[in-house]
Amino acid sequence: MMGWIIFIVCTIGWHIGLYGMFKKAGIESWKAFIPFYNTWCMVSIMKLKNYWFFLQFIPIAGQFISIWITIKFVEHFGRFGFLHHAATVLFPFVYFPYLGFSQHEKFAGKLVVDNYKKSGTREWVDAAFFAIVAATLIRTFVFEAYTIPTPSMEKTLLVNDFLFVSKFSYGPRLPNTPIAMPFVHHTMPITNTKSYSEVIQLPYKRWLESPVQRNDVVVFNFPVNDTLINDELNFGSRVTYYQVIREYAKNLNGDLNLAREKVNEDYGNLIISRPVDKRENFIKRCVAIGGDTLKVVNGQVFINNKPQDFFPASERYYKLETPANIIVDQDQLKAMGITIHAGEDIGDVRDIGVQNVQLINITNQEKKSLKLPQGFKLSDFIMEPDNQLFPYYSNSDSNHLWSADNYGPIYIPKKGATISLNSDNLTRYQRVIEVYEGNNFEIKNGQYYINGKLSTSYTFKLNYYWMMGDNRHNSLDSRYWGFVPEDHIVGKASMIWFSWEGGPRWKRLFSFIK
Repeated sequence: MMGWIIFIVCTIGWHIGLYGMFKKAGIESWKAFIPFYNTWCMVSIMKLKNYWFFLQFIPIAGQFISIWITIKFVEHFGRFGFLHHAATVLFPFVYFPYLGFSQHEKFAGKLVVDNYKKSGTREWVDAAFFAIVAATLIRTFVFEAYTIPTPSMEKTLLVNDFLFVSKFSYGPRLPNTPIAMPFVHHTMPITNTKSYSEVIQLPYKRWLESPVQRNDVVVFNFPVNDTLINDELNFGSRVTYYQVIREYAKNLNGDLNLAREKVNEDYGNLIISRPVDKRENFIKRCVAIGGDTLKVVNGQVFINNKPQDFFPASERYYKLETPANIIVDQDQLKAMGITIHAGEDIGDVRDIGVQNVQLINITNQEKKSLKLPQGFKLSDFIMEPDNQLFPYYSNSDSNHLWSADNYGPIYIPKKGATISLNSDNLTRYQRVIEVYEGNNFEIKNGQYYINGKLSTSYTFKLNYYWMMGDNRHNSLDSRYWGFVPEDHIVGKASMIWFSWEGGPRWKRLFSFIK
């Protein structure tokens, strides 16, 4: 909450300052409060080419253009010095009100800019420097642009939705690896080398911390991406290092240690590790928070034994039974009232090998208004038990025949909560104890030792979250790889600022995410 208060105060200060600056420049002051239109007014009054305004909408690079436009606008007040530009970039919520309302500051116009002796190269270097600094700070601590690459959140979020992810919602996170190339996540383009240095590694710290709330749509670092086989085509975050080990173990009598040795031998230099802030970014919905007990019954999520509402735009598969020899195609789906988007298979219809039965992936909203032709029948589809689900119980374990639709119950760790140490808890929480919370864990003669000390219980140091995709049957989420620690949380997906499917999806532009 405090983070949002500071953000709002700074935003108000920026706009109030711009209000005064517009008045001095002879622009109607109210225009300062309209996003993007205010930069159009700046471009116009400065007589810049109109394309500078439109360049702001280029992902990532657009941030530089917006900052450059504001720097140029300040120069039209006769302020060209380093400190003035630094104040424009770093403290506009203070500096703009000064320019806008101080009796000592006036709008000088284009003439004073044209008369200022400064080479074009020097001007671009100065502007680029401040733009990089400002954009890096904004991206790290305020908000970041993010693109939806997969349909795991459909139809809440669609492939090629462009989002703003708020870092202030949960408090800005201090980078673990502060020495890094700006605007590159973990790998340099072209050279395919690391974009960061681990010479300096900072501990987890979040300023103005605020907890993740149930049902927030959250961007986070992929927890099991700490070690990976660095082959994005076949592995990367698609098939994790730990999945490969479990597959090897099937042919090695379940011996995970021997499987790890074999995987390390086979993939060698392809195996790398990444610090928390350089792991892949994922986006899912937080369905459970620390202290909750979650279970899924026939596809419906229960938190602390209370059924949770279905989100109108969340999807799942249903069995569609059709009359003999009828195969549903895309046109028939549209006629039934089902919306099809890029990234889905042909209407996302699947053949399950049963005569006259197909799977269709539809939202709860679509199900309620579905127009079934005569002779068609819709019924629930329930996933079968799967030993690829976290925490990887064997299918022969009759006590844990879990599936993606019938899962749990499982307790989500909460900071300060204590659990007893036993074989079942270790199956669920050993990775939390060892990897996420950095302890040395050993079993000797049937007893448990944490950091060399005999232990019968463990108290969690962090809060954890359970993330699931809204496209419930097409989402690799916490059901498959477990808990998300609080230090992996990047930010809250807040607004769709652009969307594309063969052209702009106009209705989705500037819509808030629910």
